[in-house]
Amino acid sequence: MLEIAEMIPPDYMPVWKLAKQAGVDLAVGGLPFNSVQASEQPWDLAPLTRMKQRYEDAGFELRVIESRPPLNKAKRGLPGRDEEIGTVCTLLENMGKLGIPVWCYEWMTDFNWVRTNLATPSRGGSVVTSFDLNDVPADLTSNPPISEDELWTNLDYFLKKTLPVAEKAGVKMSMHPDDPPLSPIRGVSRIMRSIDNYQRLVEMVPSKMNTITLCQGNFTLMTDDLPAAIRKFGKDNISFVHFRDVRGEPKKFQETWHDAGKTDMLACMRAYKDIGFDGVLRPDHVPTVEGDTNEHAGYSAFGRLYAIGYIRGLQQAVYAG
Repeated sequence: MLEIAEMIPPDYMPVWKLAKQAGVDLAVGGLPFNSVQASEQPWDLAPLTRMKQRYEDAGFELRVIESRPPLNKAKRGLPGRDEEIGTVCTLLENMGKLGIPVWCYEWMTDFNWVRTNLATPSRGGSVVTSFDLNDVPADLTSNPPISEDELWTNLDYFLKKTLPVAEKAGVKMSMHPDDPPLSPIRGVSRIMRSIDNYQRLVEMVPSKMNTITLCQGNFTLMTDDLPAAIRKFGKDNISFVHFRDVRGEPKKFQETWHDAGKTDMLACMRAYKDIGFDGVLRPDHVPTVEGDTNEHAGYSAFGRLYAIGYIRGLQQAVYAG
């Protein structure tokens, strides 16, 4: 049965206690960038061990690391990429030693997820994030344009270097989609943006460790039948789930409350049961509600409590039947 986790930052915040009070015992963590000693890197064994112990002392089991060492040279195929790939190999080896089974990564070069408004009005005065391609700056990034073919070539090189390490360590490499699933944005191509491209990913370097983060908010912008996509990839390919929803289409959308988007979330939960998915699922990109801060849009504390309760209700309804 799938298990509910929460994104718990490596440094203590009130959400640690709120998540425990909501009945969450599994953590999706980052890398300890703020607590390394002078001679250490965040992916070294010692700081990872200390971080894992902090989670355990608070009653959490660390199941996923959702943070990356610098990877832009690897994504662009630039000099220095082998050194960056080496840091990933170190991270995978150390995760294996510590029994952390999933690493969530992405292949978005130059910049990560993009929104054009971080405070779009939503239900009852809450706010959510939104995207409108017409509001994206027309200027290119400081780096030269890169083609989709180049990104695929560089990803193939990366996977052939890292997957053997992941296999030995027993750590699943779990690819997060481009957010939004559009190409190009500001002259930068993106490739993890369609069902067909995800099929290409899992086939290009076959391995049980070459897996998918099924971020529902992105996948539902790729397909009109998200439950069918869940069944298509199945438990062998899906290792981690981000449970969220949107309204709109890739060029213009807004995120929603978990019960108010375009997706049949109950049907998705049934699909996870049907395929025998036994990994972790976490709520993602929640609304900011009254009394909370929008400092980290999509990750306010109180909105998470609603999402956790909603997901648990779906889980109990489906798995009890």
